[in-house]
Amino acid sequence: MSKEEFPHEKDLKDEVTPDKAPKKDPKAASKEEVKEDPAKDYEKEIAELSAKNKDLEDKYLRSEAEIQNMQARYAKERAQLIKYESQSLAKEVLPAMDNLERALAVKADDEAAKQLQKGVQMTLDSLVKSMKDQGITEIKAEGETFDPALHQAVQTVAAENDDQKDHVVKVLQKGYQYKDRTLRPAMVVVAQ
Repeated sequence: MSKEEFPHEKDLKDEVTPDKAPKKDPKAASKEEVKEDPAKDYEKEIAELSAKNKDLEDKYLRSEAEIQNMQARYAKERAQLIKYESQSLAKEVLPAMDNLERALAVKADDEAAKQLQKGVQMTLDSLVKSMKDQGITEIKAEGETFDPALHQAVQTVAAENDDQKDHVVKVLQKGYQYKDRTLRPAMVVVAQ
């Protein structure tokens, strides 16, 4: 008989018999049956997402704090700029004031020179007033205790008495302050 005559019959070679059936390992079967509980997978995922969320929240808070710090620093720098806006101009004007004072120190012999000195004095007075209006003041030095933040010791001399020690005995060049900053320290002679 051929397969064509009985199409509904199967070829016995293709049939699986109990002795040809793939053998299952009883341990493997129990492993398949004892698959992880899906709830444990979800708990693990929830824990991971929770940790990630906490990390992102921490980064957000740090970024927010950094932004606030930057804004505060910016506001402080801006206030400093406004407070000390005239500082660079004042530094440029100080040498001109020194020159006017030197011109006044020269003794005038005739009437024309005296009139010129009077004009120089008026110019200097006007400049000093404008500087004071802007918060720029002369550093008081002569007779004061030496302060390295305000004075620059150019020379030292022997003190005549104990009260004079570490005090300024002569000012060689005036110093100036702008509000609470030293624009230029006074160049002084200090008694030791």
